[in-house]
Amino acid sequence: MRRLILAAAALALTACSGGKPAREEAPPVAIDESWPDIPESAVFGEPTAVDVDSHGHIFVLHRAGREWTQPFPTDPIPEPTVFMFAANGKLLGKWGAGELVMPHGLSIDDDNRVWITDVAREQVLRFSHEGAEELVLGTRDETGQDESHFGRPADVTFVGDRVLVADGYLNRRIMVFDRSGNFLEQWGEEGEDAGEFDLPHAIAADSERIYVADRENARVQVFSLDGEPLAQWRQDGTGHPYAVKPIGSGYALVIEGRDRAGRNTAIGRIYRADGGLERVFDAGVDPRTGTSLGHDVAIGPDGSAYMVDNRANRVIKFDLSRAGVEEADPD
Repeated sequence: MRRLILAAAALALTACSGGKPAREEAPPVAIDESWPDIPESAVFGEPTAVDVDSHGHIFVLHRAGREWTQPFPTDPIPEPTVFMFAANGKLLGKWGAGELVMPHGLSIDDDNRVWITDVAREQVLRFSHEGAEELVLGTRDETGQDESHFGRPADVTFVGDRVLVADGYLNRRIMVFDRSGNFLEQWGEEGEDAGEFDLPHAIAADSERIYVADRENARVQVFSLDGEPLAQWRQDGTGHPYAVKPIGSGYALVIEGRDRAGRNTAIGRIYRADGGLERVFDAGVDPRTGTSLGHDVAIGPDGSAYMVDNRANRVIKFDLSRAGVEEADPD
């Protein structure tokens, strides 16, 4: 009889959840509630990307409240879209007003130049640290597949003197340029085989490997610095990676913005160099009270992690060394 009752209860739970598997349970991160300090007068909303410069300044890209709608608007966002914070959360500067239409990715190179992708403008733009436009890749408002056009570019990283663009939502390839913006090569195409993509949403690199968050294939792909496929990281039951960031010694941090059932999340996973899973944690809001979508992540020089939570309209700071580490019960 007890087995029948348990079976009936399980069926009832499945029916209530629409047949979807239960949400993943992972230790929640302890968030620095005082970070960041955004003045009430500042227009801030729908953050999409974050990175840290060599001075430890945290750059946050946001849409100043503009929502992702299609067809995309054509008018630039009138408010500043790039905020620069100190490690203590103080707002140090802001720029980008009247420049961007639907900003998506932000990456800072070794010279502290700021590279931003704009999926509406179909361009990758390089700015100085203070926000002066220096270089533009792609043809404005034109989608294409050749070397002078993008298909909604998502993210940028750097390997030596090369600039790698995850091009992204439509073309699903990696484009390679030199630092002056000259096209060098491209690799990847749509598919599920190694080296093929279904929406490369984020790209990052360390001194030995390139990491691509192959979002709709629900995996992270690992490449040599020459673009040769080395590995695929996809554990059973894991979701869709929106961000990936190397954190040293071959380890990488992955943020999943959706689970395998399509529900928005902010699950973090730390992978070892061999693709084994080291730790799992939850950086999202309580799903009973709100919705999270982990969209990007950056690591500060002190080991602090900064994660953009797009749906919860926030950027959070937490101690990466403690994330996913369950505290022992006191004796």
